[in-house]
Amino acid sequence: MPIDPDRIHIVFEDETILIVDKPAGLLTIATATEKENTLYAELRARASRKQPPEKIFVVHRLDREASGLLVFAKTIEAKERLQDQFKDHSAGRRYLAVVEGRIPKDDFSIRSYLAENAAYRVYSTRKKEAGKLAITHVHVVKRSPKTTVIQVRLETGRKHQIRVHLAEAGFPILGDKVYGSRSNPIRRLALHGEYLSFRHPRTGKRVEFESKIPLLS
Repeated sequence: MPIDPDRIHIVFEDETILIVDKPAGLLTIATATEKENTLYAELRARASRKQPPEKIFVVHRLDREASGLLVFAKTIEAKERLQDQFKDHSAGRRYLAVVEGRIPKDDFSIRSYLAENAAYRVYSTRKKEAGKLAITHVHVVKRSPKTTVIQVRLETGRKHQIRVHLAEAGFPILGDKVYGSRSNPIRRLALHGEYLSFRHPRTGKRVEFESKIPLLS
């Protein structure tokens, strides 16, 4: 089933980049089981309808269950320059999440090596050679009796990094049944990419984008 174009919120667009606020429940790119119902496919179709037609390149991605800001490139040069910034950690990413439990510390960091098993479940391993280093920084925004609202900043960008680190710390994200959540009050994963910052691949100037949604439980 094709996705509804009205679900795709274009935050910013110029001749080089495209910033999109991805809705929860939509894949960023195709998988072995889903080829067409993806954000990338919709953006490619949109770009091909323009006169003259344009191209779209994936720079990074968000989990299907998460929502939030993504940057796509319109040229291969822009893609490479943007991906270099994600690799050297000069691109800024911040997420808003609601987790189960009351986190006592105001600020803390989680550092581990992440690996993936045959069932595609990600986990921390003590064997450095078996995983990839992942570093997550957490700041508490608001505490409730049974939940905590947090901001999360990534120093690395591994698959399911935020979800795994928070779950292993004893605070799974609301709605994340895969990693141990027992409640789903908003009927989606309570994880949203709320902030994105990088040097524009053409001008070199720092640009910032924000997306606020009410994830508070």
